[in-house]
Amino acid sequence: MKKIEFFFDCSSPWTYLAFHKIQNIIKETEADIDWRPILVGGVFNEVNQDVYNNRLNPNPLKFKYSRKDLQDWANFYQISIKWPAIFPLNAVNAMRSIIVAGSLDKLIPFSFLCFESYWSKGIDISDLDILTEMADSIGIDKGKFKEKVIHKDTKDQLRSNTDELISRGGFGSPTIFIDTEDMYFGNDRMVLVREKILEENNENK
Repeated sequence: MKKIEFFFDCSSPWTYLAFHKIQNIIKETEADIDWRPILVGGVFNEVNQDVYNNRLNPNPLKFKYSRKDLQDWANFYQISIKWPAIFPLNAVNAMRSIIVAGSLDKLIPFSFLCFESYWSKGIDISDLDILTEMADSIGIDKGKFKEKVIHKDTKDQLRSNTDELISRGGFGSPTIFIDTEDMYFGNDRMVLVREKILEENNENK
């Protein structure tokens, strides 16, 4: 089985779509995913500042189509995406929290909570108290969770993941690597990720 890494930040709606889709791919292919939470703002600051320029001076035609495209994908995946009042999101606490959830074998359910809370309900998941209550709702000890989120090791891990993505040529979220060097970016590349995994599975039969 090929090594598959999924670098992601829950502040991106396209990442929500891809995170949802890859769960189906996992079930179909029995792929083992290395989940790599990052801070996409750190990536943009370093290698993709065009994102900020486009937000300040959006092309109205592209902007209108992008929102339609996002809704079309959400409808196709049968998930709810409503543009939140708070955007862009300061995702530092959320992504540190996802790292902590991962250390407690709760990364997938907690990540879904983050995506759904922000992109479906407009909840401010930059608030550590809100994140702590979310963790509690899936059986994570609130005291342990909060202590780990603010711990230096967690901060260092998020920074390390982000720096690694940049060093390997990534420029946004989600970014998927297959066998370290084969990079795919964005929700619309998930079909290619699926085909590459299935191809490997068939070769190993």
